[in-house]
Amino acid sequence: MAGTNLGNNRDSTRQHNLSTVLRLVHSMAGVSRAQLTRATGLNRSTIAALVGELVQLGLVVESNLDQAQLHGRPSIMIEPSPGALALSVNPDIDVVSVALVSLGGHIVNPVRFHTVRAPSVAEVVNIVTAIYAGMRTSLPAGHRIMGVGLAIPGLVDPGDGTVIEAPHLGWRDQPLAALLSDALKLPVIAANDAVVGARAQATFGAGRDVSDLVYLYGGASGIGGGVISGGRLIRGATGFAGQLGHTHVRSGGVACTCGSFGCLEAEITREELIAAVGLPAGETENLEDAVLEKLQQEGSQELRELIERQIQLLAIGLKSVVNLLNPSMIVLGGFLRILVRASPDALSEALRTPGTRGPRESVTIELAPLGEDPILVGAAELAFEPLIRNPAGFLRSQDDDAGTPVRFA
Repeated sequence: MAGTNLGNNRDSTRQHNLSTVLRLVHSMAGVSRAQLTRATGLNRSTIAALVGELVQLGLVVESNLDQAQLHGRPSIMIEPSPGALALSVNPDIDVVSVALVSLGGHIVNPVRFHTVRAPSVAEVVNIVTAIYAGMRTSLPAGHRIMGVGLAIPGLVDPGDGTVIEAPHLGWRDQPLAALLSDALKLPVIAANDAVVGARAQATFGAGRDVSDLVYLYGGASGIGGGVISGGRLIRGATGFAGQLGHTHVRSGGVACTCGSFGCLEAEITREELIAAVGLPAGETENLEDAVLEKLQQEGSQELRELIERQIQLLAIGLKSVVNLLNPSMIVLGGFLRILVRASPDALSEALRTPGTRGPRESVTIELAPLGEDPILVGAAELAFEPLIRNPAGFLRSQDDDAGTPVRFA
């Protein structure tokens, strides 16, 4: 019995170490053997054995020597394998975005399928199935899809992945993850779009190595948020923490889909900006450039006033967030980027109160990359997490499991 326990402990330690090494390679998008040794505290021979196993599993590749190393023998670089992929899906009211994402957070051949209206759940399944079929035919041999990450602009049940409510899409109690898994024969994990965006920012973006971070994303379906506190994503008692779009910013304001009035996402909308610049349908990805260009022209006073109003309302919401959570950084994504780029100092000034000290004093505001990249990368993190947690065990179960069950966050 003692021998069995010793064997189990060794297996558990090996699994933990394998996970630790893969997580470091993934999050750093490449790392040297010397860096792995320093970061893990493991000796060089152990690191070499773990890397060798990950190479055999097809999850990492060894490449050129680390030429940046100034002293001693150059170290071999370990990089995420481009053949280890996740499928990311982000449906919204006017587009269904699909992409393959490799370990290390690299987006491969993204596709934006525009719709003339909010798609139904069945239409999303059909669209994604068709796009995925085309993607598979163009992949070279040796590539492997680990699963599907589904980013939803709404509330998702963390227990079974059901879309509880996506009001802008008109969805309620929809089992999209299960339907997509049946269609693609892949495990599917679903979560709120802004929450997965926060994960992407914390792992690869402006929030890397930031322990206390708030991510706020503005899209076609409104404004959502994700909160990293003490280096951990805040989920709340039932998994619905981070609904920052429903922060109250104006008394007697516009009716919100949540049933209240004057919520952040009801008062600040992408549609107002689209209308102000007269952007045609199907060109919404050009909204930021269109707004900035129009601000340089004569007759843009109405647009300027709109942006000033949105900045002031956003500042009210962020003051509440900062006072409650005391983050060191706020990352703004989606159309919220426009407000900062249009008036770089206005939001920071509106956040601070002259003559006072407190949580607003040191918070910085950063911008997420333009477009949907953080959402798609974050969705892929949902699919990669079970793999990173237990690399060998996950691949073994995927090979052994003919049915490929749905896996949820």
